[in-house]
Amino acid sequence: MSVVTERFDSTLVVTIDRYEKRNAIDRNTSEQIESALNELEDDSSLRAGVITGTGGVFCAGSDLKAEIGSNYMPRGGEYGVIRRRRTKPLIAAVEGVAFGGGFEIALACDLIVASREARFALPEATRGTLAASGGMFRAQRALPRNVANELLLTGEALSAERAYAFGFVNELCEPGKALSAAVEFARRIRKASPASIRATLAVRDQVWEHVEAVGWNATEEHLESVRRGPEMAEGIAAFFERRPPHWAD
Repeated sequence: MSVVTERFDSTLVVTIDRYEKRNAIDRNTSEQIESALNELEDDSSLRAGVITGTGGVFCAGSDLKAEIGSNYMPRGGEYGVIRRRRTKPLIAAVEGVAFGGGFEIALACDLIVASREARFALPEATRGTLAASGGMFRAQRALPRNVANELLLTGEALSAERAYAFGFVNELCEPGKALSAAVEFARRIRKASPASIRATLAVRDQVWEHVEAVGWNATEEHLESVRRGPEMAEGIAAFFERRPPHWAD
């Protein structure tokens, strides 16, 4: 199993457990996240969810050795979570790196609790590709515009302290404490009316529905053009060979 679930009262904790791969996600892991979040949505005894990683790492994104597009799931989209319409809050508990798709998972959540040592990055441009799981447009919404541009154009990491100052991270905690802090956050949320929470999430999704549709269409259009060129293959090869990429121009 590459995903482990545990219940704390009416909170479901979903843990990505591929530490040897820095919790990078392949199809099997996506299927298990999909199943876990389906359980959260469909079980009336559950009121909130937390998604986290193991071994002091949140998630390093897609497993680049996996087949392109293989992480798309029926209900949740990419990784079983990115395009999911939820009626229950989902909190990201981030330790260590949340890079690429890991950052995009955090962007898909409602709240973020992070260790002071956590780092967020969208390194896709340095690998000749795009942040294709919502990062291209959700980062612009969650962060100041120029900060989002900085992350998307340089691929460099954003510290948890800086992310908290921008309001992207809801709560900072000491290393090793993100999960317990997120479970406590969920306990606070559970004091609210379930009907009110469902309505709140529904209104939020409806407000952003048009923006999301435009963002997905634009991302898919330009991702296809990137995939047809030579730089994506070079960027990924350079990543695995631990060397700087050699771009054509």
